[in-house]
Amino acid sequence: MATDYDAPRKSEEELSEDSLQELQARRSDKSSGVVDEDETEAAEGFELPGADLSGEELSVRVLPRQADEFTCASCFLVHHRSQLAYEKDGQQICSECAA
Repeated sequence: MATDYDAPRKSEEELSEDSLQELQARRSDKSSGVVDEDETEAAEGFELPGADLSGEELSVRVLPRQADEFTCASCFLVHHRSQLAYEKDGQQICSECAA
């Protein structure tokens, strides 16, 4: 965006007067704060905690642990070898649990 540095600049008073006038104009506009939204339509998209999911079927493909992965003895998550912090007594610990 180009700026004209030779153009006259407004003083602080002029800037505050302009903003005050704008605020007063917005205050007089009563419909500016009203949001036109159907509450029931908006609520349909939310999933409530504790909802009954007994009729739902989930299918997840589980892969076996790969050769370059390990299971952390602390959090029991499978991580890549690059996240191995240390191994003590055969127990492998990830860098997240070691921190």
